[in-house]
Amino acid sequence: MSDSSVDMHVPGFGHGLGEALLIEWVAAVGDVVERGDVVAVVETDKASTEIVAERGGRVTAHSATVGTILKSGAAFYRLAADRPSPAPTSSD
Repeated sequence: MSDSSVDMHVPGFGHGLGEALLIEWVAAVGDVVERGDVVAVVETDKASTEIVAERGGRVTAHSATVGTILKSGAAFYRLAADRPSPAPTSSD
């Protein structure tokens, strides 16, 4: 099993908004996230928005600090691409 990581990028915010302010990291470095888990909270001119994980894995690095203006498409955090498989469950 490899220990490769992948950069996850800032999503588009829609409605012509190209940037947002990072106001909170919900997933800390070292946390394991599943697809759909909230990773961070950002604020645009219009509202606060949660950014969710596009895939599961372990967060290995943040590419921005709270208070940073994020541009759509920029590297946002790094996620370990490979994780150990969960232990098999008993069907007893």
